[in-house]
Amino acid sequence: MTDTSMDTRFRVDGMDCASCATKIDTATRRIDGVEDVSVSVVAGTMTVRHRPGVELGTIVSKVKSLGYQAQILKSGAGGEPAEPAAALDKHAGHDHDHKHDDDGDQPKGNHDYDGDKPKGADKRSGLHGHDHSLDEGPWWKTSKARLTIICGLAIGAAFVLSWFQPAYSMWIFTVAMLVGLVPIARRAFVGAINGSPFTIETLMTVAAVGAVFIGASEEAAVVVMLFLVGELLEGIATGRARASIKALATLVPKVALVEVDGRTTEVPAEQVEVDSIVLVRPGDRVPADGTIVSGESAVDEAPVTGESVPKRKGEGDQVFAGTVNQEGTLRIRVTAAAADNTIARIIKLVEEAQESKAPTERFIERFSRYYTPGVMIVAALIAIIPPLAFGQSWDEWIYKGLAVLLIGCPCALVISTPAAIAAALSAGARRGLLMKGGAVLEGLGKINHIALDKTGTLTEGKPKVTDIVGVGRTEREVLSLAAALEVGSSHPLASAILGKAKEQGLEPQGAGAGGAVGGKGVVGKIGNDELFLGSPRAAAEKAALPADLESRITALNDEGKTVSVLLVNNEIAGVIAMRDELREDAKEGIAALKRIGVEPVMLTGDNKRTAAAIAASLGIEPRAELLPEDKQRIVNELQAEGKIVGKVGDGINDAPALAAADIGIAMGGGTDVALETADAAVLHGRVLDIANMIVLSRATTSNIVQNVTISLGLKAFFLVTTVMGITGLWPAILADTGATVLVTANAMRLLAWKGIEK
Repeated sequence: MTDTSMDTRFRVDGMDCASCATKIDTATRRIDGVEDVSVSVVAGTMTVRHRPGVELGTIVSKVKSLGYQAQILKSGAGGEPAEPAAALDKHAGHDHDHKHDDDGDQPKGNHDYDGDKPKGADKRSGLHGHDHSLDEGPWWKTSKARLTIICGLAIGAAFVLSWFQPAYSMWIFTVAMLVGLVPIARRAFVGAINGSPFTIETLMTVAAVGAVFIGASEEAAVVVMLFLVGELLEGIATGRARASIKALATLVPKVALVEVDGRTTEVPAEQVEVDSIVLVRPGDRVPADGTIVSGESAVDEAPVTGESVPKRKGEGDQVFAGTVNQEGTLRIRVTAAAADNTIARIIKLVEEAQESKAPTERFIERFSRYYTPGVMIVAALIAIIPPLAFGQSWDEWIYKGLAVLLIGCPCALVISTPAAIAAALSAGARRGLLMKGGAVLEGLGKINHIALDKTGTLTEGKPKVTDIVGVGRTEREVLSLAAALEVGSSHPLASAILGKAKEQGLEPQGAGAGGAVGGKGVVGKIGNDELFLGSPRAAAEKAALPADLESRITALNDEGKTVSVLLVNNEIAGVIAMRDELREDAKEGIAALKRIGVEPVMLTGDNKRTAAAIAASLGIEPRAELLPEDKQRIVNELQAEGKIVGKVGDGINDAPALAAADIGIAMGGGTDVALETADAAVLHGRVLDIANMIVLSRATTSNIVQNVTISLGLKAFFLVTTVMGITGLWPAILADTGATVLVTANAMRLLAWKGIEK
């Protein structure tokens, strides 16, 4: 049966903790026709898998009923809202486009917007409900901030009034408390009827109401105030992580100068088509991925690759969207549409990765489902058993039970893993390290053996001329004649010779009467001279090779180089050696892997002599002359030995091994098949970044352990002190809020991760 299910992504504003995500997830799953839901707090997105008949407006309305704002995202990376929430309520299931202003968040047109909400459309300050959204703009202008300020003012006024009217202080503080508690209680009620009865709002409501009944209304009011402050701080911290992804989207300029018939026209960057020619002036950002057609300049790639030193770029070189042209004017042929450029791919993969859950995160979420009801049961037992069984004071133990209820809030524990993973994914993306989800991020740190492809992974993937030996002629003459034979050829070895000629300022004229001699080489004629360029064996059939030259050729072959011999009128004129050279940082990258305890091995389909030469220069073990199934077999053999294996490659022939490995890593610039099959990708092709990816994973795991320790440690400490009567309601809520803020702030440290420096 054909699967007709479809995925729709929504932007959800106002989520600041895992409790928010759980409520939205649970409520959305209850809608008929919804099959699966994935919510990312840090990305501020929700992906819903549903049957085609489901009205999207129903989903938006359900999310809105919980106190959040939802908008459908257009397809594509970092998609913009396709329809405001209010409009979707009226036009369920339809997708309308709006023009956006510079920050891309507020649609313009016939709607009048305040943040993300139409004016007059269920706009709540917190007194008559609660808009859980973090509106665009400064934090102090958000609805959360307004509610917190109003509640603070009410409590301040209550302290003043109770000073003058002490007899009514309990009622005064109760009224002040209700200013903040009513929106919280409303959210608890809505969550309960939508399948989430055990939320932090429920715990807070029960604790605050219980405190009033035992005469602790003043403490109840302050506890509610501290809870609102904590939520506001959580929102600000989460917003920082979310902003790190939005910042990527702002790297691409809004407009591009498109050249048509010699004239330039300003066009929105998102509308630039593939194969268009765009003009990039000094100081401008490159508007799209492309290849330089003409011009030369230094290009600052730091926004995309993290490299601090600008790279010289010229005709034929690739440039990325979002990089900065520093010197000369460049004409660039666009090679990828806006939705497929480097920045868009990074955003898309990171957002998808943030929505997938790591094993640790899934475990903690399952644990929290039982943990929260368990806390309520323990709090109830603490409140009831001592008075009933031992004749203790009801007020004292109910107070302690309420404090335990607040201490038990699971927010800090549940956010400990996703916050760290989201921050790590964002930090990695800024360096071109893409990991497809939390499970991959966690798994990378466990790798202890890594299999690397040679061509295109450890090497540049294209041969270069390394040696020129003249026999009775200068090296320049040998190169010029060889290049004349290769003019017009697209063979990799021909490209290497032509590239070397260009590098030395030679402009060879194509040889006449030329052509290829099957399996032997190429022939041609310049003036009265007949030229031949081919393998040593083919050349030996036409002219005897001197012993010293044969020795030199053998030595070059032993270094893994391909040798071509040039003949002029059947006399030896020279030798040209070529090799696919190592990437600039290959040695450094392999050394870094060894330093962190990962054993590298090279897998290649190339001949044993070339493989041995390359491996020897890197100090690693080579496995050569392998077919794709051989690479997969070797990965399986390593796994059978109990090793956690990573596989790095860039070609179609690497796909089986990439899929078989515990973690498959595709090198940047590789084939789409490799990128799709792999679990992670090193976008900018640096061998050192393979080690960086593993180091980032281990740093994230360490951060998660710290977060869980902070969360459970603070709870355990205050649980003991509360039962002993040392601490009460105020410290209890501070323990919960403080732990959540500490955990989030600790996770955000990963945003500043720099990796192994060169």
